[in-house]
Amino acid sequence: MTGGSIHQPLPLRIGMVVLVFAFAVLGARLRAAEAIRCQLADGFDFPVGKPNGTGYYKFRGYWPNGHLGEDWNGRGGGDSDLGAPIYSTARGVVVISENIGAGWGNCIVIRHAYRDETGKIAMVDSQYGHLHQRIAKVGQIVEKGQLIGTMGSNNGMYAVHLHFEMRKNLRIGMNRSQFARDNTNYYSPTDFINKHRVLPTSFTKYPIPTRLFSPYGRSAADARSDGGGPSVQVPTLPTSSIRPGLPASGPSDEDEDFWGKLRNRLKQGKLTPGATPEN
Repeated sequence: MTGGSIHQPLPLRIGMVVLVFAFAVLGARLRAAEAIRCQLADGFDFPVGKPNGTGYYKFRGYWPNGHLGEDWNGRGGGDSDLGAPIYSTARGVVVISENIGAGWGNCIVIRHAYRDETGKIAMVDSQYGHLHQRIAKVGQIVEKGQLIGTMGSNNGMYAVHLHFEMRKNLRIGMNRSQFARDNTNYYSPTDFINKHRVLPTSFTKYPIPTRLFSPYGRSAADARSDGGGPSVQVPTLPTSSIRPGLPASGPSDEDEDFWGKLRNRLKQGKLTPGATPEN
């Protein structure tokens, strides 16, 4: 007999068919696990002092080509806000919750679907860094204002604060070095929240892709494109919406001189709300 499958015994052929079917079912389940259905966000609030940031101040803001998020600190000064509650800015799905290490420590990223000003479904990622404790888990659906973690210092590397980002590029994850550090990939968090405080929603659930981001420590070129998942409409920020007079760059996340001065002034109680350290 030849080796063709048509000449194989019937039980063997049936077994092969069953095996192929099982692999197909498993593959479908794995693909389904890459998207979690969730209702649209009904609006965005601030992640500390909910809903309006009461009791906190922004001591370091968003700067394109520099600091890519906002650093929030309690008005009590020093490290008095250690362990303070951090809340989800809006309804969404947790796509990252882990200790990244290095300059990040404990981080959470939540993906939100919402209806933008044109009526289309858009998505945005919110990122919460340097947490003392992570409460939200990967794959969990969280509501606006839900407790997701507590404020930390990355094990004393920084003065206690929350580093908070809003990303329009869903592939960034914890691999920011592979993407342009400007408004093509990021929103100013406060500006975004203020423009989206109340949004239309419904009981309809939409698939939220959970595996679009580039793996930490690998280049974007090495990462899978999207695994064949659903396409995602990612909004862009018009140039006209950038605040007049906003500098092209500011202190970067790696500016240790800036961080050293800020850390010392916070611990000595010399930094007043809204102030920034001297150059």
